[in-house]
Formats: sequence, structure tokens, C-alpha cells
Amino acid sequence: MNRPERSLNANQLKIIAILAMTADHAADLLFPDASGRWFAYALHAAGRLTAPIIFFFLAEGCRHTRDIRKYAGRLFLFALISHFAYCFAFGRHPVPFTTGIWNQTSIIWGLAWAVTAIAAWRSERLPMAAKITVLALACLFSFFSDWMSVAVLCPFLIYLHHGDFRKQCLDIGLAAVLVAARFIFLTPDIRYAVIQVFMLLSLPLLARYNGKRGEWKGMKWFFYFYYPAHLFLIGLLRMTLS
Repeated sequence: MNRPERSLNANQLKIIAILAMTADHAADLLFPDASGRWFAYALHAAGRLTAPIIFFFLAEGCRHTRDIRKYAGRLFLFALISHFAYCFAFGRHPVPFTTGIWNQTSIIWGLAWAVTAIAAWRSERLPMAAKITVLALACLFSFFSDWMSVAVLCPFLIYLHHGDFRKQCLDIGLAAVLVAARFIFLTPDIRYAVIQVFMLLSLPLLARYNGKRGEWKGMKWFFYFYYPAHLFLIGLLRMTLS
């Protein structure tokens, strides 16, 4: 695939992802179930930019980290912190499976398992059967969290297809299809199934990635702080509005 002028660095793309995520979650707060409002659907559509960008840079992070095991451990700790913020934001019980089976915790849980699967896959000591087992278990353990097993499979495939942007685009397209299938067959909502198509809007942005981090080195830690903090704020607003 011919890529346009690469004018966006990692920090700029992550800022786009953060803004899109905030818009998506604000729509959840202000317009539960969208309530038939077109602008609520527009905010959710904008929010579809976030996950593909996060998946892409998680895969990049696995290639550039000095210690992938510490990277996974940091994400699991982050997932624990974010779990309580996520449940507070959306009024869910913090004990999993108490009131339902879907969206039991945040996407960070799946991302932590994605790094675990990638670490196992690139290990020279593990046999192929063990690598496939770790990947399968990662998908299983993340299935009932936000973004389900897609949060494992998409970063994993993007990692495998490093250097082949055409295949990485197909990976993100597959992710959109899988999430749409969830809203068609598992938790039927055709409107949200259609909204997943907007994940593809991330591709022109990622095509402009220039391979550079950006001047500000604190973006990684800013995201670690911002994600649970904005969920906690949404929880406070939800309680106030209620």
C-alpha cells in the first residue's frame, strides 16, 4: 500500500486516540444507549479511532521495550487500577460476573494479555504448542472484558505483521468485523455493529505515522494517568447527574 507523507508522530496519534476515547465515553455518560440522537452516534463513531491506534502502538511498544516482561507486569498493574475506575464510571459491580457477563473490566486487561501472548510468541525457549496455548488462554481470559479477545488478537497480529502496513490494515479490518459480529450475534444492536466500520478511519492516520515518538517523553505515563482519571471523573459526573 502506498503511504502518504508521514507527518504524524506517535505522540500526536496518541493525543488523537485520547480525544476520541474521551468523546466516546462522554457519549456513554450523557446519552445512554445513544437514545436515538445522531450526535451521540457521531461521538461513538469518533471513538472508534481509539482502539486501533492503541493496538498499533502496543505492538510497537513490544518491539521497542527493553524488558517485555516488565511491560506486561506494568500493564497488569494498570489494568487492576483501571478496573475499579472503569466499574465506577459505568456503574458496574467491581466483582466480576456479579450482574452480567459482558464488559467485566476495561480494555487494559486485554492489552496486558496481548503483551503476554507476544512475549510468549517471541520466546526462543517455548515450543510452538506452548506459544499457541498462551495465545488461546489470553483470548479466553480477555473474552468478557471490554473489546473482548479482539484486544489480544489485533495487537498480536499487528506485531506479527510489522513492516507490512497492508496486512496491518487487514488486521484492523478483521478487528472491526469481529466487534461488529459481537453486536450482531451476542448482544444484538445493529446500530453499534454498523458504528464499528468507523474503526477504518484510523487507517489514513496510521498511514501517516513517521516512526518517531515525538519530543515529549512523558506521553506514556500521561496515558497511564489519564485513562483511570478520566473514568473516575465520568463516574463522579454520572452520580451527580443521577
